[in-house]
Amino acid sequence: MKISAYIIAFNQAEKIRDCINSVLWADEIILIDSNSTDGTTEIALELGAKVFHIEFKGYGDLRNKAIEHCSGDWIFSLDSDERCTKEVKNEILELIDNAPYDIYKVPRRNFFMGRWIKHSGWYPNFRQPQLFKSGKMKYTMDLVHEGYLSNSDKKIGVLNNAIWQFPFKDFEEVIWKANRYSNLGSHKLKAKGISGGVFKAFTHGLWSFLKHYFLKFGFLDGGPGLVIAIGNFEGTFYRYIKLLELEAESNKLWQAPQAKEINKKT
Repeated sequence: MKISAYIIAFNQAEKIRDCINSVLWADEIILIDSNSTDGTTEIALELGAKVFHIEFKGYGDLRNKAIEHCSGDWIFSLDSDERCTKEVKNEILELIDNAPYDIYKVPRRNFFMGRWIKHSGWYPNFRQPQLFKSGKMKYTMDLVHEGYLSNSDKKIGVLNNAIWQFPFKDFEEVIWKANRYSNLGSHKLKAKGISGGVFKAFTHGLWSFLKHYFLKFGFLDGGPGLVIAIGNFEGTFYRYIKLLELEAESNKLWQAPQAKEINKKT
């Protein structure tokens, strides 16, 4: 059975080498790059990956394009901030010849602020299934936090071992991602016909904070747990405020009044 590992990236030169190195065992490595300018492409080519440049039109579209470039019987999805572990590699190689399922979710362990996060909804946490037979899964076309569509009549399996994720290299990236994802998220909400509002932004943000800090035991992660909860509040709050801004722009409600010319005779 041939395995294709695909990675999506944009300007991730500091992370892409370790990411690709963790899947050198795969038969084929595909990098889907949205025209990086920081050397990401060159590093990937140096390590033997096949590189395809795809214009970013949303993460769902990007992942579906990645699948189209994979030639393996099985496809393993890895993001540039994720690392496959030796345990996951061994489990996959032992599994695929006689796999009871066609699609598998993969647990992730997150490292943040110098420690492994054990709560806060970050362990074990899952995104879309990351291991699947070719032709058995595709992604929804959402701009961000895209879902998946199964083409299998079997249930979704779960691997026993976890990959690693390093979601943020520093707080500048925390803020950058909060801005980027809230921007994409606001367009996703608008497409669903959801309306924005300051009070709605606050209540949704507050609920996100309470959920991650208390219901998901983020307080047990100490300072990092508090930062994660606050980050979820901010990301959610900004998403609904940006949605309100989109609505205002559509109706020209926030348009500044016309400034009149003022001269000495006025």
